[in-house]
Amino acid sequence: MKDCHTLADMIKAAVFLGNTGKKYERTRHNAGFMLADYLFAHSSWSVKFHSACTKAGSVYILKPLTLMNLSGTAAGEVKSFLRLENSEILVVHDDMELPCGCAKYQKGGGTKGHNGLKNIKERLGGEDFFRLRIGIGRPVHDPPSAYVLRPFSESEFCVLYALFGKIGNADILSCTQDFSLTV
Repeated sequence: MKDCHTLADMIKAAVFLGNTGKKYERTRHNAGFMLADYLFAHSSWSVKFHSACTKAGSVYILKPLTLMNLSGTAAGEVKSFLRLENSEILVVHDDMELPCGCAKYQKGGGTKGHNGLKNIKERLGGEDFFRLRIGIGRPVHDPPSAYVLRPFSESEFCVLYALFGKIGNADILSCTQDFSLTV
């Protein structure tokens, strides 16, 4: 990916996607929230930008308090308040195109049916923001809408947290590497 060496200096806000509420805690759609909880477990969170919000250095870390499909509300508010360009925003989200145990950075790209990304693209006025895509695998029998709201199996959960360990040992805002437990 191009521009990786300068990303750490560029990112001013990271938006981790998920759904609020106990019933969603371990679901595939909450991979972003789970990573935020893992990376910032000892942070003090407050409510700002329709999100649970904390800071990592000078970077705002957000977990939108809206449902997934309205995640653009938080992204749009932080963009407006901080007067950010889209390229200064990192969105961390689940991705069915990647297997569980993989995470990849990218700038821009389509939404691939992800309603949270669709809403963010709409609210930001473009898709030229950075992403950290967390693989959740593709459903075999379930429709995608049901699959993303199902909890991870215990084995998937273990793989996911091993991946989070690898991510946690790197600077998530540096965009210097993709992550995989399978390579």
